[in-house]
Amino acid sequence: KIQHKKKKRNKKSVETYKIYIFKVLKQVHPDIGISSKAMGIMNSFINDIFEKLAAESSRLARYNKKPTITSREIQTAVRLVLPGELAKHAVSEGTKAVTKFTSS
Repeated sequence: KIQHKKKKRNKKSVETYKIYIFKVLKQVHPDIGISSKAMGIMNSFINDIFEKLAAESSRLARYNKKPTITSREIQTAVRLVLPGELAKHAVSEGTKAVTKFTSS
């Protein structure tokens, strides 16, 4: 009797940002809570934005015939994907994070 082994499908890992969303919420509004449904929506939103930024960064690197996505591609992607004031804040926060990372 021949036994066939079932192949296990690799599940695409979906990142969860729930703890970070909660930490930011508590920084901004310490007295306000969040429902699990709202948390799920926020998590989906962040995953969606990251996916868009990754795709745009990848496209930019390809256009410029560069094999690597650097902070420059990410920054340009942020400017293209996010609207006006939100992009400005994201760029300044990102620059701050990169500076902190490189100096440590």
